[in-house]
Amino acid sequence: MPRSNDPLAAAPWGSRLLGRAEEAAGIRRLRIQLLLTVPIVLANLAGVFVSITLIGFVLPGPSVFTEKMILIDAVAAPVYAAVAVLIGVWWGTARGLGALGWALHPETVPTEEQQAAAAAVPRRLVRMQALLWFGGVVVLTLLAGVADPRLIPKVAFGITFSAIVVCASTYLIIEFALRPVTSRVLSARTSRARSGIGVFGRSLLMWLVGSGLPVAGLMVVAVVALTTDDVSTTRLAVCVLSLGGAALIIGFLLMTQTLAATVAPISGVRRAMREVERGEFDLTLAVYDGTELGELQSGFNNMVGGLREREEIRDLFGRHVGHEVANAALAGKPVLGGAEVEAAALFIDIVGSTTMAATLTAPEMVAILNRFFDVVVDEVEKHGGLLNKFEGDAALAVFGTPAQLSDTAGAALACGRAIRARLDTGGTEFEAAIGIAEGRVVAGNVGARQRYEFTVIGDAVNEAARLCELAKQDSLLLTSERTVTAAAPTEAGHWQLGESVTLRGRPTPTRLARPVLRPGMPERDN
Repeated sequence: MPRSNDPLAAAPWGSRLLGRAEEAAGIRRLRIQLLLTVPIVLANLAGVFVSITLIGFVLPGPSVFTEKMILIDAVAAPVYAAVAVLIGVWWGTARGLGALGWALHPETVPTEEQQAAAAAVPRRLVRMQALLWFGGVVVLTLLAGVADPRLIPKVAFGITFSAIVVCASTYLIIEFALRPVTSRVLSARTSRARSGIGVFGRSLLMWLVGSGLPVAGLMVVAVVALTTDDVSTTRLAVCVLSLGGAALIIGFLLMTQTLAATVAPISGVRRAMREVERGEFDLTLAVYDGTELGELQSGFNNMVGGLREREEIRDLFGRHVGHEVANAALAGKPVLGGAEVEAAALFIDIVGSTTMAATLTAPEMVAILNRFFDVVVDEVEKHGGLLNKFEGDAALAVFGTPAQLSDTAGAALACGRAIRARLDTGGTEFEAAIGIAEGRVVAGNVGARQRYEFTVIGDAVNEAARLCELAKQDSLLLTSERTVTAAAPTEAGHWQLGESVTLRGRPTPTRLARPVLRPGMPERDN
């Protein structure tokens, strides 16, 4: 999940009004209830106000403020509006939110029936709104027609206009408030297939309601003005100004809601992409949109999941073969074979490991090896080398391949001294011998086409292994004159040359070199 101080965590569903993912169930229920009830009630009250304004002051035709209409104006219309609001609040709460009880418990996975019921809540609530509004169209139009038949088109148009706008706005409000529930439904679905009319259809519908409908009303008024003499110039101007203002205001509000619903998922994906660019792959977007934007959110999650898996494999691969080898393998197509390069080999082995294995339990032996290799790997990586092989209680490190170094021999010698110093001062219950040699080696991928590994083969590797054997009976750290000579003077000064010996399996003598003893360093018997 996104980090707690990240905008994705603060607003996982595209708005801080919707709360956080870890919010308590009771608070979330109250939040959804308020986000549904308050805006919808306000939208309906605004619709009632628009209806009164259109019928009473804007649309041409007989006045509704007459003695014949007094009961309708003062009793029937207010009573119906109040009853409709109360029914809408109760119905929306009891029936609409009743289908979402499971969503208040984060551990609950919705069944297919619950998913279908939750997905139907916006449509059900909008149908309820439409039923109450168009019930008002029928009841109030009939009552007005009884009082004065000429009022029928005026009353019907005024209430219908408000009904359509309120229902459209209500749908967007419900979609927004139920984003946390929609996210749970979409995450439980096995398919991410798009449902509904999509972004294009939603935008077109809101344009038709917010702009097309008022313009159509203007056209109707114009036709009436052209075909009858009952519409004065003043009344026509009032109609044009009022419906034109309604087109501007209502169109702006509906398009703002639509654009906010469209931009929120895109903004979430954009912020998440910035996190991915910074190397943060442990994040998941909440998929809360049922249109193509939900597919975008889901696709982003799939992409990040693939990147996260790739990074885990890269890290695991690097731990097994070394990050330099892993990067080289990932950068190009690896092939079998090798190349001759100048490199240094460092061979290290625990002294008396056979006795240790016979006297210690397996967990104790493993713990010792882990502490030992922790020191070895840490120093090898610090000095730019590659831990090429673990061989039981021994290890082989190479310097100068695959990553080149400016002072290959010096890096290997400095690494050997650093390991020796840490083992001498670390209070370890074991000793380890180190042999270091520099020379030409063949480095590359060795094995079969189906399975191979990066390795280093050559005289320098063999010499380092023989020096390690000799170091077990010597000073625990030996190298050759050739290696010291190849190192930079700053590192060569830490070494002193000694006698020449013929190492096992080698045809020519090798002159040994040992680290210079500093004050306070322990001397070892040869």
